[in-house]
Amino acid sequence: MEKYKDILEKIAEMKVTELGELVKAIEEKFGVSAAMPVMAGGAAAPAEAEEKTAWNVLLKSGGDQKIQVIKVIREVTGLGLTESKAIVDGAPKVVKEGLKKEEAEDLKKKLEVAGATAELQ
Repeated sequence: MEKYKDILEKIAEMKVTELGELVKAIEEKFGVSAAMPVMAGGAAAPAEAEEKTAWNVLLKSGGDQKIQVIKVIREVTGLGLTESKAIVDGAPKVVKEGLKKEEAEDLKKKLEVAGATAELQ
């Protein structure tokens, strides 16, 4: 990126209108478009497939063994009995947010073993 330092510094000093003119000039000069490619479904195509780094565990249902599910929620969240019961009774609810994939999968498995229905988001 060092070889583009001068160009980037000049671009950083430009006004928004000047940047628009620059983009238009580049499009005309090289016969390209700065517009994001669109897939058949109408959604913009991602430049690169981004790997999700933070996962949420959603409790969809407490199942028939709610007491066991409440115990798991208390164990993994550190919440009290009343708060844990409220999560189970209020399903669907997010149990934990921002977990690494392995942690989220482990929590989902614990909930399912206890009789709950859970999913990763």
